[in-house]
Amino acid sequence: MEQTVKIILDGRTYEFPIIEGTEGERAIDIRNLRKETGLITLDPSYPNTGSCKSSITFMDGERGILRYRGIPIEQLAEQSSFTETAYLLINGELPTRQELNRFSVMLNDHSLVHEDMRHFFENFPRRAHPMGILSSMVNALRAFYPELQERTEEEEIDITFTRLLSKVRTMAAMSYKISLGHRVVYPRYDLTYCANFLNMMFDSPVRPYVIDPDLVQALNVFWILHADHEQNCSTAAVRLVGSARVNLYAAISAGICALWGPLHGGANQAVVEMLMEIQAAGGELEPFLARAKDRDDPFRLMGFGHRVYKTYDPRAKIMKRTAHRVLAKQKRRDPLLEIALRLEEVALTDPYFVEHNLYPNVDFYSGIVLRAMGIPLNMFPVMFAIGRLPGWISQWKESVDDPGWRVHRPRQIYVGQGKRDYVPLEQRG
Repeated sequence: MEQTVKIILDGRTYEFPIIEGTEGERAIDIRNLRKETGLITLDPSYPNTGSCKSSITFMDGERGILRYRGIPIEQLAEQSSFTETAYLLINGELPTRQELNRFSVMLNDHSLVHEDMRHFFENFPRRAHPMGILSSMVNALRAFYPELQERTEEEEIDITFTRLLSKVRTMAAMSYKISLGHRVVYPRYDLTYCANFLNMMFDSPVRPYVIDPDLVQALNVFWILHADHEQNCSTAAVRLVGSARVNLYAAISAGICALWGPLHGGANQAVVEMLMEIQAAGGELEPFLARAKDRDDPFRLMGFGHRVYKTYDPRAKIMKRTAHRVLAKQKRRDPLLEIALRLEEVALTDPYFVEHNLYPNVDFYSGIVLRAMGIPLNMFPVMFAIGRLPGWISQWKESVDDPGWRVHRPRQIYVGQGKRDYVPLEQRG
């Protein structure tokens, strides 16, 4: 029997159905609410609002669960590659060996960037933030790579997805090299997706880059953990902009802009900057913990707490192990990791942090891993963006394929001036 929720308004009863997801999530279907009652809901920042049905990613914040297409994130991080995970997200199933080989070949075939695009990179101010550059360049891809002629729609979409995944990685490395005034390193056909990126970032005529399998694996893990995360700020932006039926490049560019914020994709950079601030102050934690508890102090402990997770972020556990593994392999110590471990230990036992569900999230350790790879601080959000691409693409594709698609158009409650007459300029006081 279908369950419903009743709303009683002015003596009349209205019923709205309850829908249930695969994992038992329940929602009140209010799509006819305004039509039947004249009311809308008010839910600032949408913490209680479902914007869509999706079969891509499942999260349970209370139990600390994250799955892509039903597969636990722990299994993917341990056994999969970023390329395979991207295929899973976009296509819905893990690829066969033949499908994975074809996908990998396509990524290599589309990895070069049109030479004319280098002029765009070179004309950006040297101090421009890499995320601003990346957003602009992704938008520009549409002009350099318009619709494909004599291809089926499915083939065209397939190539567009692959082109984005491959070229964004190349463009990110290219922008870094140009910012240093160094020679651009081109992708190599004999390297995997992650190895190719590291080589394009760090290879040099005077010091050839040596591929370290452990760093390649760490980058695979980093990008897998960031590949999708349900209806977060940037994914919601991709879906919202995409609902106007703009091209994929424009929708992804919007996602990059949303990810740029320090409370989203810039959070891992903010964590490292916070740890450096603690280190510069002598490494004493108590003053910073006291400031974090003070409601009148704008200081925040970055990397703790999450809008969805009310327990330990499952990605943070994996990222923590990866940080230890990478630093142990390099036989080096990072004082920031030592501060992070002490900070986590205190926070997990402090009643204030426990009561407010302020557990470490993925950003808390991911910056330390990127530092160990040699990634510069201002490139941290770009690394997040590359990892999130498969999720954005799959979410855009799902929304485009949705037969119930409508352009996104939230409502509002107007609280401004009531109707009043125009006052001519000479009569104004």
